[in-house]
Amino acid sequence: MTSLPVVDQPPHRCGALVDHLARRLRLRSESVLAPLGLRPRHLIALTVLRDRGGSSQQQLAKVLEIDSTNVVTLLNELETENLIERRRSPADRRRHLVELTDVGAKLLARAEFALTAVEDEVFSGLSDDQRETLYTLLQQAASTSATEACREIPPC
Repeated sequence: MTSLPVVDQPPHRCGALVDHLARRLRLRSESVLAPLGLRPRHLIALTVLRDRGGSSQQQLAKVLEIDSTNVVTLLNELETENLIERRRSPADRRRHLVELTDVGAKLLARAEFALTAVEDEVFSGLSDDQRETLYTLLQQAASTSATEACREIPPC
């Protein structure tokens, strides 16, 4: 019988674990968001618009890492519900600027409140301090990714 060669273990990688937690969060979040008429992709877009104070459609597509055709469909859904507003850029009439409406901001706040219970369940093994640290680290990783995505389409 031949023995297998001993292979050094690679360093810990977060990708699979983050993906697993994201799936758990997504499944539970979908059931909480559905009564509000939202899907996770809506929530992400609304959050980005709130945090950035608005965006061009092209920049939003880059930050969300989705095709520009799909971002138009997403924005159509949000605009139908009066959650966002699109208007022509005064500086460049070919561009649309997208902003969160008051209705969108209020619904986003309700959704985030409803998702608190989901996060409490998924992250129940972490202390409050650990959750805050995790949030800070994830925010830093997301910010870096968004900044890199925006380098191709200034200004962000």
